[in-house]
Amino acid sequence: MALGILCVVLATACAEVNHRHGEQRPNPYLTSDTRDPIPLSSSAEKQHRAVMLQHLETIQVIMSALVAEDYELAKDLTESHLGFFMHRQAMASQQPENFPPVYHDLAMAHHAAAEELARIIPTKDLKQILPQFNNVLKACVACHLEFKVRGAS
Repeated sequence: MALGILCVVLATACAEVNHRHGEQRPNPYLTSDTRDPIPLSSSAEKQHRAVMLQHLETIQVIMSALVAEDYELAKDLTESHLGFFMHRQAMASQQPENFPPVYHDLAMAHHAAAEELARIIPTKDLKQILPQFNNVLKACVACHLEFKVRGAS
């Protein structure tokens, strides 16, 4: 049952992602890649990729905690790894000047969605939690459809 709900949430997230101007954007994995590159040094690129991987791993652990009905763990992970604190920490150790303003806007939307998810999790009501979890995933996908990391030459 929970797996079925997760599949619906993920399918909805993928289907509802829109470009910042409202039109549907082609999937860069199926068409030519039109994402904007973010020029970073090799070390900054590796660090940024590590942060993105940590986000993905955290989302998987949050989902696992929700499946196990460990709402406290899910809330704590959401706040500490996906919320505004994580954004400030990541940007402090990276090169924020290399990230365009739209990237920061998308990142802030992601962190705001995570903060709202953390606020909703204590209800223990999956009918409230899953749509907000979906909003976090949509924020992730929107940014990945818009940008790619490419080391500076």
